[in-house]
Amino acid sequence: MAAPGKRKLGAATAGSGAGWRKRGSGAAGPEGSGRGQLQSPFVEGSIVRVTMENFLTYDNCEVSPGPHLNMIVGANGTGKSSIVCAICLGLAGKPSFIGRADKVGLYVKRGCSKGLVEIELFKTPDNLIITREIHVANNASVWFVNKKPSTLKIVEEQIAALNIQVANLCQFLPQDKVGEFAKLSKTELLEATEKSVGPPEMYQFHCELKNFRERERELENSLQEKTNFLEKMKQRNERYKQDVERYYERKRHLDLIEMLERKRPWVEYENVRQMHEEVKQNRDHAKEELKKLQQTKSPMTQQIQEVEKQWRNLDIKIKEKAAEIKDTSQRCKQKQDAVEKKDKQIEEIQQVLRMKRDEEMDRQKRIHNARKMIEDWQNELNSTGNSENLQPQIDSINNELRQLQEEKANIDGEMSDLRRERENLEREKKRVTDRIVQFNNMMNLKEDKLRGRYRDTYNALLWLRENKDRFKRSVCEPMMLAINMKDNRHAKYVENHISANDMRAFVFESQEDMEIFLREVRDHQKLKVNTVCAPAESCAENRPSRSVEELHQYGVFSYLRELFDAPHPVMSYLCSQYRVHDVPVGTEKTRSMIERVIQETKFKQIYTAEERYSVKVSAYTNQTISSNTSLRPAQFLTVTVDADERRQLENQLKDINRRFQLRDSQLHTLYERQKYLERKDNELRQQKKEHLERKNKRKQLESKISMKHDSLKQMEQDAINLEEESQQTNARIKEINIQKAKLVTELMQLIKNCITLNILKVDLVLQSTTVNSKKNRLESDYKAATVQLRALEQQVSDLGEKKRVLLEKCKGLMRKARQACNLSPDQEIPKDFQTAFQDLPSTLDEIDALLNEEKSRASCFTGLNASVVEEYNRRAQEIQQVTEELEEKKNELESYRQNISQVKERWLTPLKQLVEQINEKFSNFFSSMQCAGEVDLHTENEEEYDKYGIRIRVKFRSNTQLHELTPHHQSGGERSVSTMLYLMALQELNRCPFRVVDEINQGMDPVNERRVFEMVVKTACKESTSQYFFITPKLLQNLTYAEKMTVLFVYNGPFMLEPTKWNLKAFRRRRRQVEQMDQ
Repeated sequence: MAAPGKRKLGAATAGSGAGWRKRGSGAAGPEGSGRGQLQSPFVEGSIVRVTMENFLTYDNCEVSPGPHLNMIVGANGTGKSSIVCAICLGLAGKPSFIGRADKVGLYVKRGCSKGLVEIELFKTPDNLIITREIHVANNASVWFVNKKPSTLKIVEEQIAALNIQVANLCQFLPQDKVGEFAKLSKTELLEATEKSVGPPEMYQFHCELKNFRERERELENSLQEKTNFLEKMKQRNERYKQDVERYYERKRHLDLIEMLERKRPWVEYENVRQMHEEVKQNRDHAKEELKKLQQTKSPMTQQIQEVEKQWRNLDIKIKEKAAEIKDTSQRCKQKQDAVEKKDKQIEEIQQVLRMKRDEEMDRQKRIHNARKMIEDWQNELNSTGNSENLQPQIDSINNELRQLQEEKANIDGEMSDLRRERENLEREKKRVTDRIVQFNNMMNLKEDKLRGRYRDTYNALLWLRENKDRFKRSVCEPMMLAINMKDNRHAKYVENHISANDMRAFVFESQEDMEIFLREVRDHQKLKVNTVCAPAESCAENRPSRSVEELHQYGVFSYLRELFDAPHPVMSYLCSQYRVHDVPVGTEKTRSMIERVIQETKFKQIYTAEERYSVKVSAYTNQTISSNTSLRPAQFLTVTVDADERRQLENQLKDINRRFQLRDSQLHTLYERQKYLERKDNELRQQKKEHLERKNKRKQLESKISMKHDSLKQMEQDAINLEEESQQTNARIKEINIQKAKLVTELMQLIKNCITLNILKVDLVLQSTTVNSKKNRLESDYKAATVQLRALEQQVSDLGEKKRVLLEKCKGLMRKARQACNLSPDQEIPKDFQTAFQDLPSTLDEIDALLNEEKSRASCFTGLNASVVEEYNRRAQEIQQVTEELEEKKNELESYRQNISQVKERWLTPLKQLVEQINEKFSNFFSSMQCAGEVDLHTENEEEYDKYGIRIRVKFRSNTQLHELTPHHQSGGERSVSTMLYLMALQELNRCPFRVVDEINQGMDPVNERRVFEMVVKTACKESTSQYFFITPKLLQNLTYAEKMTVLFVYNGPFMLEPTKWNLKAFRRRRRQVEQMDQ
């Protein structure tokens, strides 16, 4: 690829991207071909051509960049940055943006009165040509748009419409401004990023929110002033309110006292009148009862005497019947005992006869069997001959049998032990297998989530499991698989605390192992993965700053580390990087008292039930600043799997299978040996049996026959005469039955007599009970009537006297009550008095108690004036008016806040998504360089929209933590790498048409410079990406180049060709001829 040449007196122009240039409204395409025939690779707003005349060191130069990555290379001082200055000033940029001269006239070549910069921008349907003539005399500029005179405002509008922002360091980074990128505040970086890659309305929403917030503060201040004024008015009126209330209170007390004093005599009269009526009714009732009682008492005495005489006669008859019944019952008992004795005698005689019959039948059977056995033995004895002496052979066989039995017993014991062991192994295998299946099911769920969300990480995991033998030390799978929650309800705390990049990161114990893994997975397989290295010194056992028991008073129930299990390297890394051992987790109680928790515990991070609180201390004011965010729901750690236990179970299953095979082999061997011993044993026993039978058979037969003959003779002599025994038994039973029949007849007659006597006695007892009950009732009624008669006579007398006294008292109380109400003897009680009396107590005690209470309260109110009431009412009306005005202000503020909330949602949600995209790309770039970097949205107060900013944190060494990118903490090379990678992260979001970066690689070491260059080439040469200008004075050897790159070489010297003499085609032709000659 060729590039424009340069010299101080003239310049030549050529370039691989020049074929896509179009001039004015002319035709587009290579060398003027129709544009509709081939789609242009340029992005809307990209630079097609830059022309400079008398500009800095250039006399006349035209640059034609390519649509993708443009590498402008040349020695220091040749004029590379002059092209950058031309782009900035030609696109309405101010000299201060470049950081060189402060006046535009200083950019005109020395000795010339004016200079020119012309830039052609790609635009549909016709390119846009912007021309700027710079005059030294008055430091003024003349503008042309498409060769026609124009104004700066129109030019700025045209450039803004193409989203070109030369004042934005995220889009345009000149050489003298590279160091200022790291000095950008978080707020400035956010605004630059919004302008560069955010939607057009994002920065507008941000500005609106800042203006809205300012107006909101004004409304809040106005509302506060109004509230304070109202509070002061209320306080002033409050002093009068107490006097007014006391005035009305005293008046109510006095009115109530007056009415109570009027009602009291009437209540007293009513009470006495009711008592008089009650006494009168009681006296009349008592007189009636007395008369009735006198009439019923006289006939009771005669009835009592007659009933008593009747009861004595019945008692004599009952005693006589009881004596007769007792005598008859004793005689029945004697007869019944005699009958039972006769039954027992008959049963005993019959039992003796049955026993003799059974004995005779048994004797006959035994005789028959004995004769049969003697006959059989005799036949066998006749057929048996003499046998030789076989004892030595029998002894030998016995010895062999004993040895066989001992060996068989040993084998049986061993086989029993082996079978028990095998059964135990089968049960253990089933348990382990079931548990592994459970683990596989749960692990598959977690791996499915990993595969669906991070495919590259999942593929790297499969490779790791097949190649673990390539690593010296253990390698932990991604943290989202390695971490096992003790309670999945707490998963949200861990996932909110650990970044998404680390959640899918592999954890290594050795830096060397991590480099081997990355070379294979990232470099060879081109997989995007994250890796981290656990600290050399373990941090897993770090102790928290305070015990959890001390924190129970704040609602804290645990530290974050205690909520999950993880392999030792993972836990060590999390304690080191995230301090999970010192992050408390609390409840709603913690949230309700969060201010106190922050002040007293000094924790940097605190979790409550649904929120995360971050606490910082200002380095300048030493003020504690806290921010809170809502917790995201857990996605990966809700499934709990213990990987260590799973590996132990797999090893245990292998060991069980090996032991199974060993036991089966041992059992087979013992089984074969046992079969052999069984066959041998059967053979020996058969031999022994045959020898013994031959030896003992004749002797045994002779002995048995002799003994059986003796037994037969004895049985024949013991015969029983059953017929004679049966006749004797029947005669004895007949005699006993005759005696028994006579006893039963006598017993039946006695039972009938006893029943008759009992019936008569029961009848007499019932009559006696009835008569006695009647007698007792009459006596009781007589005594009660006598007592009641005397009591009623005294009661009638007492009630008569009491009635007379109450009547006199009623008359006196009536006169007193009418006097209290100022009523004449014939006048009725007025209606208003009756209504008032209904609301007052109805008893004397309640009236007296209330009267005393009201008098005491009324006596407490002194020094009151009616004018206080008038002043109080006037001020109350003023307070009501101010309150209504205050409510209107509140409604206005609430409406304003709703508008802010709507704009905030439309701004903040896309912004967070944008920052997350930048962070993902930025982190990937750093991970590919074996470093770590993060980009996040930072704010100390979510309502202070002018304080929002983008924070860049980087880490270039594995043993350090992430630090914010500042002008002081990182080295110059590290700042350059961070700046370049951030710009590359923005490049892929592709909202601005081009980016310019001037000599940012000067402070980088060769390794980082090579890595950054490869990332720039890979990112800027993708399809549909914006144009990229990378200016550098030097390049490393053997770099990777892409076909879509355009390399522009800048040369300077006295021997350069004049621009009119430069012929690119002739140069290429000569170059091909030289190459053919070399071949």
